[in-house]
Amino acid sequence: MKEGAAKLKARKFHRARLSTGDKIFDICNIIFLLLLMVVTLYPFINTLAVSFNNAQDSIKGGIYLWPREWSLGNFKYVFHQSTIFHATMISVFRTVLGTLLTVLCSAMVAYTISRDDYVLRKFITLAFILTMYFNGGLIPTFLLIRDLGMINSFSVYIWPGLIGVFNLIIIRSFIYGLPESIVESARIDGAGDFKTFTHIILPLCMPVLATVALFTAVFQWNSWFDVFLYNSSNVDLSTLQYELQKILQNSNASSGAKSIGDAFANANSQDANNVTPFAIRATMTIVASVPIIMVYPFLQKYFVKGMMVGGVKG
Repeated sequence: MKEGAAKLKARKFHRARLSTGDKIFDICNIIFLLLLMVVTLYPFINTLAVSFNNAQDSIKGGIYLWPREWSLGNFKYVFHQSTIFHATMISVFRTVLGTLLTVLCSAMVAYTISRDDYVLRKFITLAFILTMYFNGGLIPTFLLIRDLGMINSFSVYIWPGLIGVFNLIIIRSFIYGLPESIVESARIDGAGDFKTFTHIILPLCMPVLATVALFTAVFQWNSWFDVFLYNSSNVDLSTLQYELQKILQNSNASSGAKSIGDAFANANSQDANNVTPFAIRATMTIVASVPIIMVYPFLQKYFVKGMMVGGVKG
């Protein structure tokens, strides 16, 4: 109770000491941040409103923050597809496994090339960085994946992107910022490189590892082009994003012969619950975004800390 009163008194004293210019700056800063919040949240809220609105009614426009005609028809259309549940499980498994392996392998390589006593660290670092500017192209990459036997296999989701150079640089920069005395103390106590990495470096790198984990999870969850290239003929390996992409294409194809006039004419008819590409696009955005949005609050603290420390001390 006394601590709360002391804090309140300190805040009042601080406000009393603010000059007129400081107060104006604070007001402008608050207004700017509120406007930024509105600009950031409005597209998502608008998309959410469209997804819960009647599909044919959405064509008329005028939907901003609230659905005009509530309907679950868009979500029923998406989730009634026979392959959605299995594709969602593949996406979840791909995201979890791919994120864990990518973070672990990236951390191991980053620790290796961060050690001054590793004679090849400069050469290997340069070789990694060059891949950020030069690549073989789509056709050579496809031929390589084919020759490695990863066509129509789950491994094509994991191995090609196991080491991300951008993630590698972030982790290495963070490790550079750790005191060298910690590693030296571990070696004096008889710890080898592997034990030093697992028992000391990894726990200290949790903020930056959470940052990389979030980057990788978003990439794995949103990927669909690799499914199209390598596993499009195997329905059992299809992911949620690829299935949503096919639903949108089918919706575009089915409504391609319809004119805007026909769409308005059917707005009040028995076909009013039919989906449209515009409504399906909004619904797909919500379905694909919600899982990542639910994960982000758990990693936000580590995400901010990892980005700041990794960027400043690199």
